[in-house]
Amino acid sequence: MTPSQQPPPLTSPPAALPKNWAARFFTIWGGQVFSLFGSSLVQFALVWYLTRESGSATVLTMATFAAMLPQILLSPFAGAFVDRWNRRWVMILADSGIALATLALVYLFAANLIQIWHIYALLFLRGLGGTFHWLAMQSSTSLMVPEKHLARVAGMNQTLQGIISIVAPPTGALLIERLATQHVLLIDVGTAAFAVIPLFFIPVPQPKREEIRGENALGTFWRDMAEGFRYVVAWKGLLWIVVIASAINFLLNPAASLMPLLITKHFHLGALQFGLMDSFWGGGVIAGGLVLSVWGGFRKKILTSILGIAGIGAGILMVGVAPANLFPLALAGMTLSGFMSPMANGPLMAIVQAEVTPEMQGRVMSLIASAAAAMSPLGLLIAGPVSDALGIRFWFWFAGLLSILMSVGAFFVPAILNVETNRAEPAKQP
Repeated sequence: MTPSQQPPPLTSPPAALPKNWAARFFTIWGGQVFSLFGSSLVQFALVWYLTRESGSATVLTMATFAAMLPQILLSPFAGAFVDRWNRRWVMILADSGIALATLALVYLFAANLIQIWHIYALLFLRGLGGTFHWLAMQSSTSLMVPEKHLARVAGMNQTLQGIISIVAPPTGALLIERLATQHVLLIDVGTAAFAVIPLFFIPVPQPKREEIRGENALGTFWRDMAEGFRYVVAWKGLLWIVVIASAINFLLNPAASLMPLLITKHFHLGALQFGLMDSFWGGGVIAGGLVLSVWGGFRKKILTSILGIAGIGAGILMVGVAPANLFPLALAGMTLSGFMSPMANGPLMAIVQAEVTPEMQGRVMSLIASAAAAMSPLGLLIAGPVSDALGIRFWFWFAGLLSILMSVGAFFVPAILNVETNRAEPAKQP
């Protein structure tokens, strides 16, 4: 396609943001911080309960699967709904629904009626609500924050995740020692209020939607989903982002699952050192998120992401090559991997928020999330037998080297390097 044939920009002309945009956005964002912390406490409490009561790896695996299933199966549908519905009410109902489900579990624990399948059901409902909430919040951010600050906000989100990954587990452990499980779960119900209440008073901008006449609701729903898919496929740079996100999940999630075995079988260490690996990674995420939130990344955001992917790969490779008597090298690798994680993920999200037309963001983000999430169980299925046959360290070498090679290869793919300028409009269906 020649420059003269390029279609006009796809994004709707942005509405002028109010002068107090920061106060509005960060009030909502601050409420989400409390809610996310409460959710992490619930996650820790439930995992600890399942570990203590069952001692079964299968039970824990099923719990993880129950939590992931909504994102894997429902994200494309959720994206179409988020783009059709009022995003403020999506967030309100999602957070409120999660809180009500948690409150039901509180009753079951208090009445001593709890069964393992109840916990599976709650984790599924939390995953369902979380899928809708995340899509609504992320697709609304570009309408509430100036484009020049999107990468910094993404860095702040990564920093927040790092802080919670460090603070929530020991806090949860301390609370579990002093409180009954149902009392820990009640904390999440309370923190959800901090996320919901501001949404009743602060408006969340809505993208303009084309009026569709002559179609029933089901027809327009499938039409919306098909448009989202065509939008991604037609925009080659965006399609490559989906491929990259899927590859990262395929490579790195199994490495995280294999970490306890690496600690025990290779380094011959215990739970304390496993906790240190998690803490050093979280510390790296905090540092990387802070640097990104201040720096904002390269002007061409994709370059920051490519650098981040290479850094994550180098960190994982350091963990894999560390000999048994050099555990500090593995800690350094985890720190580097954590530091580079915001550099990889933050700018990718900022690109989607800045360049994808607002009325398509829910569908596009859901396609990226579902494709990436679907690769996690596939990676686990492959990594387990491969590691049994070739050794635990092999997957760390494989994941690290392939991540580095993937980042180097990205420099030779023009569609990736020009993703912020090579938008292409999919053909409209009659």
